[in-house]
Amino acid sequence: MKRFHLIVHGRVQGVGFRYFTQYEALKRQLTGWVRNNDDGTVEMEVQGNKEAIQLFMDTIREGTMFAKVTEMSVQEVAVNPKEKQFRIIY
Repeated sequence: MKRFHLIVHGRVQGVGFRYFTQYEALKRQLTGWVRNNDDGTVEMEVQGNKEAIQLFMDTIREGTMFAKVTEMSVQEVAVNPKEKQFRIIY
């Protein structure tokens, strides 16, 4: 079990990126959260199986037809054993 904190830069707000992120996390049975930041970035933490997280991050880097990721910072953080879902924070 691993957990990572990510900050995603690019055209990632106002294009459904948080919902895309949630869909991809749930598809891989990952937990965590995602939110927009005031500086135009999207911040998230994702937790689960290392291989599933890697697939998730690869998919997120690709973006969508509307979202374009230009940079993504990744940092490993402590696991949250009580977390049960991946949620969007408003």
